[in-house]
Amino acid sequence: MRVVLFGATGMIGEGALIECLEDDRVTAVLSLGRRPSGHTHAKLTELQHSDFGNLSSIQEQLSGFDACLYCLGISSSGMSEEKYRRITYDFSVEAGRALLAENPEMRLCFISGAGSDAGSRTMWARVKGEAEQAMLGMPWKSAHMFRPAMIEPKKGVVSGVRSYRIYYSYFGWTMPLFKAVAPNSITSTDRLGQAMIQVAFEGHSKSVLEGQDINGMGR
Repeated sequence: MRVVLFGATGMIGEGALIECLEDDRVTAVLSLGRRPSGHTHAKLTELQHSDFGNLSSIQEQLSGFDACLYCLGISSSGMSEEKYRRITYDFSVEAGRALLAENPEMRLCFISGAGSDAGSRTMWARVKGEAEQAMLGMPWKSAHMFRPAMIEPKKGVVSGVRSYRIYYSYFGWTMPLFKAVAPNSITSTDRLGQAMIQVAFEGHSKSVLEGQDINGMGR
């Protein structure tokens, strides 16, 4: 399986990249980002691009792939709705357009978030929900929205969000407590990456996968 990965420099995307490089089912990975991921591997190719709102100039390089793991995203903290929508919605739609033009039989695994809802009054949840609807409305072989809640970094992955890094540094010891009390409210970067690869490889009966679905897959 040949995979296009968006967002490999983020916590979720890096976790997915590590799992792709370790999984024999994945034969090639094209990582698309603004800067290098920091990983090297025989089956990894990196393509740097500055404008995710327009992929026309690199579209032909996106040909010949079986699945997309779309992990590009940003925290909504301190952001205007206009800027958050551009990154969360507009970039996603442009990626879908460019990929499907070259790979009409491609599967999509799209990182969203627990609580995403196009009808929500909460800005981030509404925009995420609208992005989900847009991606599900495209003619993929199959499309699957992943809605993790709390995510524990594994295998050396570090969050790019300062507040998250502080939390993991000082309160990481609380993770086992969360797992014991509400096991489906928390997953890990490696389990999430493994679940995305499994769905990219064989599909899934659900188009929206919540924490329980995610934790029920993976090695």
